[in-house]
Amino acid sequence: MKQPKIIVAGIGPGNEQDITPAVIAALKEADVVVGYKYYFRFVTPHLRPGTECIDTGMKRERDRAEQAFELAGQGKTVCVVSSGDAGIYGMTPLIYEMKRQRYSDIEVVSLPGISAFQKAAALLGAPVGHDFCVISLSDLMTPWERIEKRIVAAAAADFVTAVYNPKSEGRYWQLYRLKELFLQEGRSPQTPVGYVRQAGRPEQEVHITTLEAFNPEDIDMFTVVLIGNSQSYEWNGTIITPRGYYREDERGHSPSSASHLQINKGQDIMIRSFRTIEKELKNDNIPLDHKWALLHAIHTTADFEMEKLLHTDAGAVETLYRGIIEGRIRTIVTDVTMAASGIRKGALERLGVEVKCYLGDSRTAAMAAEKGITRTQAGTRLAVEDCPDALFVFGNAPTALMELCDLIRKGKAYPAGIIAAPVGFVHVQESKHMIKPFTHIPKIIVEGRKGGSNLAATLVNAILCYNDAEQLRPGRDV
Repeated sequence: MKQPKIIVAGIGPGNEQDITPAVIAALKEADVVVGYKYYFRFVTPHLRPGTECIDTGMKRERDRAEQAFELAGQGKTVCVVSSGDAGIYGMTPLIYEMKRQRYSDIEVVSLPGISAFQKAAALLGAPVGHDFCVISLSDLMTPWERIEKRIVAAAAADFVTAVYNPKSEGRYWQLYRLKELFLQEGRSPQTPVGYVRQAGRPEQEVHITTLEAFNPEDIDMFTVVLIGNSQSYEWNGTIITPRGYYREDERGHSPSSASHLQINKGQDIMIRSFRTIEKELKNDNIPLDHKWALLHAIHTTADFEMEKLLHTDAGAVETLYRGIIEGRIRTIVTDVTMAASGIRKGALERLGVEVKCYLGDSRTAAMAAEKGITRTQAGTRLAVEDCPDALFVFGNAPTALMELCDLIRKGKAYPAGIIAAPVGFVHVQESKHMIKPFTHIPKIIVEGRKGGSNLAATLVNAILCYNDAEQLRPGRDV
């Protein structure tokens, strides 16, 4: 005699081709199919003649489960159908809970299906190539406070996130809040976001945008939203979240032609550090190019006072970057060799920029002795003679910065830009004040006594990799 049982089957997102063979076999075995009538059109072709289909209506899941147990109790094989995967926001958990509550000995079989987020992901390309989570915004049975904690956790942990039940007639603001929380937790505004309406059905629509541009008004209850992680990127009409197979090798050469999209371990550490810093900034309403320099400064010093001390002229970082890539700035002059050594060699080579330091030049010591000035002053004079329009970088010697100011006023130097980060107690603050009147020169200044060669070098690096600022990737030369 045939044993009664309940088969809980996920029939996929709504396309007959997405129903698994195991579910098709279960449908052919069933005496009764219980579900919402909308889904019957997808399963009818696979039913035996005479198979009964019972519609319990929308939002009557408990009634559906109770009817399934009653029919199975009559000795029938009952197939309870859910869209997508019945175990993901579907009927499977309810059936098992009811079996437990009833102390029922009726066999329950769960058959997985293709979930809506899996179908949407396939249509978008490869957005869930790494760790991901799925969050429902429906607060019908889950308090919103708990849902919000889950959103924050997903955003902070850098999960690719699929969003179910993003909106309904009565729930119009929750998706706005989710977007707000993701941005607050440091997810880049340029993070790719894909959303698919009616996945797998004739009305299907597929869209790709960014987190910043994402408009919750474009979403309805039939839409699944997928938010990428920090490594996700849009390419050729798809979203790709790399698993990590294409990593740069030890020599920095990527096996992929799209090497600029690869992230090595050094970059990964810096990305996570930058996101941590960004979350701890007191003021998040600052221009991107200033923020980019600030993130580098704090990352190098672990000193959040840089938020008060770092000054950048409006657009200075972007202006200096443009000057480099457009060939107007070919030379960087540093006051000391330590500042020069901290500038990324790979970036300099890639951009065709030369770094010079005149401290070790044989002419420097002779001039210093002859003129009764410091060696860094002498080095600045020599540098201005050789390359008066260089980007001048000071991380140690205030006298060198003061010398440059004097040469600018005399019309002997016209720097493309100045990074002023000398450190110490004598003439340091005065030297930084002295360059401020030169409003026509883009400047980055570390105010007060603080500074240093490492800080000056990292500010140069921020300029060299400014093209990575939008994605919060700290440069390919890490």
